[in-house]
Amino acid sequence: MATPVDPDFRARLAALNEKFAATVPGTLAKIRAALDACLADSDQPAQAALHQLHEVLHGVAGSAGTFGYAVFGQESRRVEQMVRAVLAGSAAWPPVVPEVEKLLAWALRDAKAATFD
Repeated sequence: MATPVDPDFRARLAALNEKFAATVPGTLAKIRAALDACLADSDQPAQAALHQLHEVLHGVAGSAGTFGYAVFGQESRRVEQMVRAVLAGSAAWPPVVPEVEKLLAWALRDAKAATFD
């Protein structure tokens, strides 16, 4: 592995990893709130609520792997794609709910786990 030009690279990366780790509980709360907003309506959530859920999951999917949360990012991407299909009208909403719930329960136990179960 090449030596970084910046001697403080590893220290800064570690600080960024710690900062990301500190945001995980808040991110999980945002996912929960977005899911709750989706469930507030009857059978089909409002588009705005779906967009919020998609946005939060998209953010996790795009950044988690960079900070050592690879599986959290991968699973968020999987669920995000399910939400995107609902937004596009090509998938039903009800199967998404247990997948978001499963993601939340898993991440609350250990969002940095190497396996999703």
